[in-house]
Amino acid sequence: MRKIQFNTIGLDKKPKDCHVVVAMSGGVDSSTVAGMMKEEGYNVTGITLKLYDDGKTSSSPNSRQCCAGQDIMDAKRVSEKLNIDHKILYYQNKFKKDVIDNFVDGYIKGETPIPCVQCNQTVKFRDLYSYAKELKADALITGHYVDRLKVNGKVFMYRAKDLQRDQSYFLFNTTQEQLNFLRFPLGKLTKKETRKIANKLNLNVANKPDSQDICFVPNGDYASVIKKFKPSSFKKGDIVDLKGNKVGEHEGIINFTIGQRKGIKVSGEEAFYVLKINATKNQIVIGPKDALGVDNIFLKELNLFEDLSKCSNIFVKVRSTGKFLKAKINLENQNATVRLQSSETGVSPGQACVFYQKDELGDKVLGGGWISSTSN
Repeated sequence: MRKIQFNTIGLDKKPKDCHVVVAMSGGVDSSTVAGMMKEEGYNVTGITLKLYDDGKTSSSPNSRQCCAGQDIMDAKRVSEKLNIDHKILYYQNKFKKDVIDNFVDGYIKGETPIPCVQCNQTVKFRDLYSYAKELKADALITGHYVDRLKVNGKVFMYRAKDLQRDQSYFLFNTTQEQLNFLRFPLGKLTKKETRKIANKLNLNVANKPDSQDICFVPNGDYASVIKKFKPSSFKKGDIVDLKGNKVGEHEGIINFTIGQRKGIKVSGEEAFYVLKINATKNQIVIGPKDALGVDNIFLKELNLFEDLSKCSNIFVKVRSTGKFLKAKINLENQNATVRLQSSETGVSPGQACVFYQKDELGDKVLGGGWISSTSN
């Protein structure tokens, strides 16, 4: 019997016989991945997505946004240097419908949406995935910092080696079919190691700043985006305390998120925080910091990689930069109730709650869901 010889992306083929598609945003991470694949002998096609029109043909070389005008040019230059095919897909309409509109509607409903999760879920891991399949690619490669391990014949997602860069929280909605096709070469590298490889490959983006802002939100000013697409959403309303008493007025609920302190403009003996946003009544509920804590989180639209009833040592994260929280999870069809062992602050509807399990290989992603509501 022939001994199976797997290549560096886990396929029983020589690299020269493999066609891989690399999602190239124009940043150092995806560019480095494209360079790594080329160096290892794979047939590489780089694909860059044009996701929105910012009215500019280019942006500052020091832009801290992803998918900005300069990024498409950077991806093209890297592809030319590596001598790989490069394509640009014009997904502005898809992105507007699946990401921007959901972002705007989420804030209008009093939620705090996460467009990066929806972007991965739709235009990247649905539409780009389908296009890579049309090209008969053997795998879709991305520059995400997340690990992918095969255990007993099944592929799982794990947190990256570089925990400061780990992006598993944003990928909880990946399907098993997509995960089987995806590869994440940076999962076992630190950011410092990635930049070192980029410099070794002499890539022009080796020292390019990391993207920080949401690509379609200039300078983090999400209110301006909402005003652009739904100007009628700025409606004055009441600010009330925990007893329902009116204590002030606001200029629009979209200016607030759960846990926010600035901009309330209500004075008192102690600082006030946003505890709840009631979109139906157009109200902001405020109170002291110690009232921010929640013990129960209610989820909808679950995506699970594992049967949670067979899992132990489960932790959850309720924000990308948050810590692991010990919790018990009760499932009911596509919904779940997460009961935290200790209260957590700043938990907002519209965000994600992602489940993890610690095992001998690391922190395995079990799945997650969207936060619909919370309670004490």
